[in-house]
Amino acid sequence: MENKIIVKLQNIAVDYDGERVLNNINLDIMDKEFITFLGPSGCGKTTTLRIIGGFQAPVEGDVFFDGKRINDLPPYKRQVNTVFQRYALFPHLNVYENVEFGLKISKLPEKERHIRVLEALELVNLKNYDKRRINQLSGGQQQRVAIARAIVNRPKVLLLDEPLGALDLKLRKEMQTELKRIQQSLGITFVYVTHDQEEALTMSDRVVVMKDGDILQIGTPQDIYNEPVNAFVADFIGESNIIDGLMHKDYLVEFCNDYFDCVDKGFEPMEQVQVVIRPEDIKIVKPEGAKLSGLVESITFKGVHYEIIVNSLSHNWIIHSTQSVEVGSLIGMEVTPEDIHIMKRMEEE
Repeated sequence: MENKIIVKLQNIAVDYDGERVLNNINLDIMDKEFITFLGPSGCGKTTTLRIIGGFQAPVEGDVFFDGKRINDLPPYKRQVNTVFQRYALFPHLNVYENVEFGLKISKLPEKERHIRVLEALELVNLKNYDKRRINQLSGGQQQRVAIARAIVNRPKVLLLDEPLGALDLKLRKEMQTELKRIQQSLGITFVYVTHDQEEALTMSDRVVVMKDGDILQIGTPQDIYNEPVNAFVADFIGESNIIDGLMHKDYLVEFCNDYFDCVDKGFEPMEQVQVVIRPEDIKIVKPEGAKLSGLVESITFKGVHYEIIVNSLSHNWIIHSTQSVEVGSLIGMEVTPEDIHIMKRMEEE
């Protein structure tokens, strides 16, 4: 991936009805990357997208595109296109005419339009659908038309606002793979908005986790999953066991009335911390001699693994394991130093 910055957001703030919804956002979006804004409803991810698209102006801060400040540039003059959750296709036009619409407005010669439309339809796997009416298409096919219409103008950046939200689970999964393929074949920047953690982890080169108008963490899907900066990120990006602990010194943490080696350092001696252990990282062992043990409260078969809830020292642990155990039995739980992740204690809100 080239390390060229295509979009730069600098100290961006946005107010709605006197209330701040984006607080001083700073973000560099790289050329040709697939970057996803992830967070719960109302965290500011769509507002950030609208700032890049020019549909909304910040009250403070600057938007740069390819090094030029574009705060005052209207949407149609930006090299950016948007695919919304509601595809906003024209029902009275067929597939070909829908995709061609933007090119007609920009007065492109008919021959060039024809080549581009057919290329775009082939890219989204709708090669022989050009004469179809929009109401003859499935949700997934309409989604592809919306993407073809957005990429036919060859924007440098494509903004996608929860575009798979209206699709059923199987189709969503297919479209995730498809979108990643389209992005890679086009070699343009995709900026994607979702509240679906799996979607973000599956498709993105980088994920931006947002909450209450702030960016909490930016990183690769692996970074965000394995090294969350706080309990909110850890919990939002997948199930976690989060326990209060005490960092005695570098590489040594106390939790659940015992001492554990870990791989974290740089905390104050005796600093109160939070310990994150992912459910799939806990190994079930015999209770004798195990530092952690507890009673199995429930077990649920999830297809690829069992989800086991274990009560230990008034803490309910979640374990994901391919091993089945009896409800009511006493088990031991084992974690390696690498499975223990230490985070700063979050301020109480």
